[in-house]
Amino acid sequence: MLRAMDSAVSGLRAHQQKLDVIGHNIANVNTVGYKSQSYTFKDTMYQSSTASTNGTTDAGGVNAAQFGYGSLMGTISMDMTASTPTYVGGFSASIDGNGFFVTKATKMTVAGTTGLASDDTQKIKEADFDFTRVGQFRKDSNGFIVDGNGNFVYGFRSTDGTTVSKDLVPLRIPKEVEINGTTTTLTFAGDDDVTIGASLQCDGIKINKAGNIEATLTYEDANGKLQSGTFLIGTAAIVTFQNQDGLTKDGSNYYKASANDNTGDCSVDVPGTNRATLMPGYLEASNVDMAVEFSEMIMAERGFQANSKIITVSDEILSDLINMKR
Repeated sequence: MLRAMDSAVSGLRAHQQKLDVIGHNIANVNTVGYKSQSYTFKDTMYQSSTASTNGTTDAGGVNAAQFGYGSLMGTISMDMTASTPTYVGGFSASIDGNGFFVTKATKMTVAGTTGLASDDTQKIKEADFDFTRVGQFRKDSNGFIVDGNGNFVYGFRSTDGTTVSKDLVPLRIPKEVEINGTTTTLTFAGDDDVTIGASLQCDGIKINKAGNIEATLTYEDANGKLQSGTFLIGTAAIVTFQNQDGLTKDGSNYYKASANDNTGDCSVDVPGTNRATLMPGYLEASNVDMAVEFSEMIMAERGFQANSKIITVSDEILSDLINMKR
C-alpha cells in the first residue's frame, strides 16, 4: 500500500477526533459551568531515507531525508477560564475566581479540613468527591442541601448559629433551633435519620457571598407571639487545586481528582479566605466561543476533505498499476 494512503488514513482519524471535540463544545454552548476543550495535532513516526551526516575534509555534510506517516492526536486541553455569570435568582451561587464546590452522592465526614495544609491533600483526593462550578442548590425532603443532580453539598456545619466547625460534612437544616436573644443553638439529627421531623420546615433559605447558608424560621417566643429569626446552617466549602487543568471531566458538570493525577496540591476552606468569593443568585455560563468553534470547524472540515482526496488519488494510482499488468 502507498505510504500516502497510510498518512491520509491517520489524518482522517485525527481530523475526525478534532470534529468530535468541536461538536461537543458547540453542543454545550448553553450548558452552565461548561469549560470548552481544544484539540491539537502531532506528526507521527518517520522513515529515514538518508541520515544526517557531518561534513568532512573530503565531502560536504548532508541533511536527513525522511518520510512521515501522517498525524495523530496531540493534546485535548480544557480552557478553565471563568465565563460570564448569568443571574437566575433563587438559591444559587457562582464562584467569582478559581475553585469548585464540593459534592458527593453519599454522606461522609472528613475531619479537620478547614484550612487544610498542602501535605494533607490526600484527604480530599481520596474521598472521591465530585467538584463542580455550578452552584445550583436546593433542599431535599430530609433537610440536606443538594445540587441539581441530587448530590450532597459539602461544607462546614454550624452548631451555634454563628461559627462553623473544622469538619467537612454534608450541609443540613437542623432538627431543632433554640433562639434566645443573640444566642442560637442548633440540634442536628443523625445524618442517617430520614424520618419525618429530621429537619425543620424553614420559611426560606439563602446563601451570601461568603458562602454562609442561612435559613429563616417563624417561631413562638416565650409570650406566645410569632417571631421571625435567621440562623446559620453552615458555610459551603470551596476547594482549589494547584493545577486545575489536571482535573478529569466526569459528566453532568462534575470534575474528578485522584491521588496520582496532575492536579498537584489542593486545599479546602470557606469562601473569602485567600480564595474566591461567591455571587449569590448567579450561575456561570458556558465559556464556549462560537466564533472560534465555527472557524476551527471549517479548518477541520477542509483538512478532512484534503485527506480524503489523498486516499482517492492513492486508489487511482493503485488502479493504474493493476491495469498496467493487464
